[in-house]
Amino acid sequence: MIRDVLAREGPVTNDGPHYPLPLPDGTGLGKPLKSITHPLRADLPIFLGAQGPKNATLAAEIADGWFPIYYAPTREEHYRACLTEGWSRPQARRAEGDFEILPTVAVVLDDDLERAADVVRPTYALYIGGMGARDVNFHFDVFCRLGYEAEATKIQELYLAGHKDDAIAAVPTEMIDELCLIGPRERIRDSIEKWRESLATTLIIDGSDVDVVRTMAELVL
Repeated sequence: MIRDVLAREGPVTNDGPHYPLPLPDGTGLGKPLKSITHPLRADLPIFLGAQGPKNATLAAEIADGWFPIYYAPTREEHYRACLTEGWSRPQARRAEGDFEILPTVAVVLDDDLERAADVVRPTYALYIGGMGARDVNFHFDVFCRLGYEAEATKIQELYLAGHKDDAIAAVPTEMIDELCLIGPRERIRDSIEKWRESLATTLIIDGSDVDVVRTMAELVL
């Protein structure tokens, strides 16, 4: 249905039980509308942002690409299993060879590795420790699946107890280094290789500093 709407081949309708459109038993004045935007291409790609295993599998089955918020190129077994299941389903839209994977990767240029990691630590502590309830935190679950359950549990306990500074300090540099590109230019150049060898097809750089953008362009292009 979404693809029909984007291609202007059908109106905005939904027969589902939760959000039916048009609204049954409404005034009768409304009618399903077509998109007013004429796309430059009929088949617009749809990418899903997903973290949980079932949603990653769904992305591989029905979408053209996937936005993972946290991605570790050296620990791809979990991701690959979820994606392979989706690609193998009978109605799968794509296969591994033509499916896009676009992780967001924080990039911090600094000659001091620990200082570079310090830039990222507060965000990781917040997402691991402070997002959601203790038993329902999808970001926390991602890091557990990546093999950092003990570290994530410690961070969460400290954060929820109100010890935010200690939670930030508890985020290990090793964890950040696996999911980000940090350190001097030469180190980042070498670290890019693990991304080239991964399932990721495009890196979305999290870093608006001009030097970061210029450096990544020079190292990648």
